[in-house]
Amino acid sequence: MIVNAIILILLLSSAFFFAVGTLGLLRMPDTYTRMHASTKCDTLGAGLALLAIAVYSGFSVISIKSIIVIAFIWITNPTAAHIIAKAKYHSEKKEEARQ
Repeated sequence: MIVNAIILILLLSSAFFFAVGTLGLLRMPDTYTRMHASTKCDTLGAGLALLAIAVYSGFSVISIKSIIVIAFIWITNPTAAHIIAKAKYHSEKKEEARQ
């Protein structure tokens, strides 16, 4: 019973972060703020959903794989966002130099 409540809380939190991140992606004015919203959405939303899967499956191969995927997402999403922001910044600087 308590495990089901924990899983429900994790899934609802995941859905909340996905919804807010999607709304932020649609409503934010520029690339940097959109990227911030989508990175938080992916990292927290997917992490909480995968954590719910790990809790649901108990201690098994599935939960270990879910935790590994969570760690991979936590490493790759901020790194990818940083690289995209850096590329956008450099392209803006090149545009300014041309004018």
